[in-house]
Amino acid sequence: MRVRQIGLVTVLLPVLFVGSGAMGGRSSAAPSGLVAPRGGAAYGYSPAPLKGDAPLGDISRETLSLNDGWASADGGTTGGSTADDAHVFTVRNRNELVRALDGGSATPKIIKVTGTIDANTDDAGDHLDCADYATDGYSTPKYLAAYDPRTWGSAKPSGPQEEARQASAARQAERIELAVGSNTTIVGLGDKAVLKGASLQLRGADNVIVRNLELRDAYDCFPVWQPNTGGLGDWKTAYDNIWLRGATHVWIDHVSLSDKGHPDHGEPTYFGRNYLRHDGLLDITNASDLVTVSWSRFADHDKAMLIGNGDTATGDRGKLRVTLHHNEFESVVQRAPRVRFGQVHLYNNRYVVPADAHDYRYSLGVSTESAIYAENNAFHTPGHIEVADLVKSWNGTALHQSGTLFNGYPVDLLAIYNAYNSGSERDLTADVGWTPTLHTKIDSAEAADRAVDRGAGAGRIP
Repeated sequence: MRVRQIGLVTVLLPVLFVGSGAMGGRSSAAPSGLVAPRGGAAYGYSPAPLKGDAPLGDISRETLSLNDGWASADGGTTGGSTADDAHVFTVRNRNELVRALDGGSATPKIIKVTGTIDANTDDAGDHLDCADYATDGYSTPKYLAAYDPRTWGSAKPSGPQEEARQASAARQAERIELAVGSNTTIVGLGDKAVLKGASLQLRGADNVIVRNLELRDAYDCFPVWQPNTGGLGDWKTAYDNIWLRGATHVWIDHVSLSDKGHPDHGEPTYFGRNYLRHDGLLDITNASDLVTVSWSRFADHDKAMLIGNGDTATGDRGKLRVTLHHNEFESVVQRAPRVRFGQVHLYNNRYVVPADAHDYRYSLGVSTESAIYAENNAFHTPGHIEVADLVKSWNGTALHQSGTLFNGYPVDLLAIYNAYNSGSERDLTADVGWTPTLHTKIDSAEAADRAVDRGAGAGRIP
């Protein structure tokens, strides 16, 4: 029998509410055309939030503190802190950013972003829209007509329109996919530094820091129709705001990630499915490892964060070790995060589901061989969302949780989940096989909830 929660009372469930290393790098000349400030000694935190384009303190040479999550293991994460003065850049547009990134080289470098940089621009700095990328006769109406399931069937799209879509997509990818190499720090200056339309790609990179930056609207002009996804087909998009593939020692801190400008809920429906334009906000896949994500904000998005991208990716075993702390997930439909294989420490995070969110699916995704250790997280939801809705399992076996707050009340998330889903999904045990040792002070969920509300996201480094 399915147990239900009525208001703040959970019926027929016993004891459910409970008490409360620096990396080296080769040296090379600086790319031309960029501002490379002289000096650059390390500074501490400024005593007040950054304002405008005039920061009160320089955070660009700061490194991850000892014991601050998985990214502090095995030598820690120092980013580009050892960069010489010739490899400290202030960038104002896409061209300058691309030159500073140096093709994803491992040269220690610090890149300071000022103002708004639009990745969808040509070499002259003019904005590019989807029509500018389209080639070989591609158009959305022609694509829809060619692969309408009523006439095309369930076969994978092929032929002239799919080929044209691929060619058009490659033109966009050339502009917006930006390779970030090892030993790199990217920081925003002030409280208004924005990367718009870009997808930062950390592929095989080691020792990277991204801080104080808003990344928004990694918009895919050319989604592909996948007829067999989910049984009824679905649209697949290409770009994450940040994508880690085989990346190690990565610290992401005080960033804001969203679909701002083009929310997917505003897109039309084709073939009975929402015409999605965005993939993940931050995906960590392909045996990435030793990652800390802190004091960041994930907002207004469907699939926020995927840790491990396949049930058969057994090479991820022993990898995907990630710490998520003091982050806010607001108006996120799912994947906050969804985990396969990894040991993920999830503490002092804040989740906000708005009152009008009728497409909410879950927050914590427990998938194949995942080992999520969740402590002192706070959830705010409207009345139609129940405690058990916060978790979804696909072949998962375990979830450790303690100190969870649900609309201000302490709850035993695991016990409620198991009771609600008894008979339909496998019960989860509390033994995830490990106990985190690398972490900052773990506050109560109530205290962390207030602190994250005030301090998470870009422009809020104290």
